[in-house]
Formats: sequence, C-alpha cells, structure tokens
Amino acid sequence: MREILYSRQAVRESLRARRRQFFKVWLLKGIEPSPLVDEIVTLAGTLKIPVGTLARGDLDALVDNPGHQGVALEASGYPYVRTEAMFDLAAEHKEAPLFLLLDLIQDVRNLGTLMRTAEAVGVHGIILQERRAAGITPAVANTSAGAVEHLLVAQVANLSQAIEQLKAADVWIAGLEYASGAQLYTEVDLNGPLGVVVGSEGSGLRRLVREHCDWLLMLPMHGMINSLNASVAGSVVLYEVVRQRGR
Repeated sequence: MREILYSRQAVRESLRARRRQFFKVWLLKGIEPSPLVDEIVTLAGTLKIPVGTLARGDLDALVDNPGHQGVALEASGYPYVRTEAMFDLAAEHKEAPLFLLLDLIQDVRNLGTLMRTAEAVGVHGIILQERRAAGITPAVANTSAGAVEHLLVAQVANLSQAIEQLKAADVWIAGLEYASGAQLYTEVDLNGPLGVVVGSEGSGLRRLVREHCDWLLMLPMHGMINSLNASVAGSVVLYEVVRQRGR
C-alpha cells in the first residue's frame, strides 16, 4: 500500500529514517528555496528517489490536505513492528524497557503529540490496538513532526492481552487515571521496566485495561476542570520517567 506523506518535517524525517520504501518526492512548482527543502532534495538524491514538481492545484489534489507546505512524498505504508523488536532496542541501549500503550486514542493530533514526546524522551516502543483506534497515517506523521518515522510501533488485536504479555516479561504497567486509589505520579518508582498506558480522550482507560494495570497514576488537579488532554497527561508522566531515570 502506498501513502502520500506531506509537510517538510514529516517528509524529511521519513527520508532520514529510511524505514519505508520511497517512490517519488513532489515539490510545489516554483517553491521558495529553504534549508529544509534543500535537505529534502539532497536526501532524495542520495537515496536515488526521483523528484518532480506539480502546480498548486495538482499538489493539493494529490495530498488532499492544505497543510502540505509545498512538499509531498509517495512512500510505502507505515512499517509496524512486533513487540520483540522493542525489547531488542532497549537491550541495545542497555536501558530498562519503556513502552507507551494507547487505549483507543482516536484524535490524530493527540496521537501525533504523544508520538513526538515519546521520541523525544527515548521510548523504546508504542503499542496501539488495531480496531477502534487511530493508526499511523500521514496526518499523524505530520502532527508528530515526523517523529513517528523514528519510533517502533506495534498494532495488537487486544490491548489487555498485550499488557499481560508485557507483565509476563517483567514489565510493570502504570495506567493514567484520576480515580480512587490512584497514586500521585511523582510518588511511584518508575525506574524499572515500564509500560505507561494512556486512555482515550472521552472515557479514559477501559475497565479491563484498568484492571490489568499494576498501578494507577494521577496528576494533581487544582482548578475547576478535573481532567487533562490525553497527550498532555501522557507527556507529563513520560518526562517524570526521564527525571527519575536521570537521563
């Protein structure tokens, strides 16, 4: 399956990561030179990818998104991996495994933001459920500023079963939930092998997913609103992991 990636950051990072098969780079006819555009053209030359130009109307039609910034990339679909590859990456870096599990996140902006944070803090892998959740689309590549191109992402049929498999491999699971019995996120030891579970935008963690967690973590709330955006909450906890691990 082929996809059309778009925006300068997403296209550049995909070319830098070299994890997809590339077919053609498209530039807006008469595009203004810039360091990012020059780098994309240079990468395309290094990888022997043909570069073509399109008039604005044709490029708009190809991408079907006005935010393409004059750049598009025709490439193969996103290269999902198995969770074993994530453990291998942690072992290669000689680090305790750190996974991000997303329980039916559907907003591509939240997903992209979480992907960008995950790449920045050195998460070894992200696990998504295949059905009823957003997958890695060109829109997610764009909102993550291309960060997802450098991440290992697995899709699983059942997130609760995936959690149990991680626990069998001695990974502790911490779910984000502002609920009775939840512990303040700064008061839990997050140094060992860890999976952080972030719930969906509307209903948070599903009951079965919540019951499979070893701990529930909460962020303090002092205002009138009693919940945080999923990507904000997930990002805060991931950076707490970084702080505790002294990276």
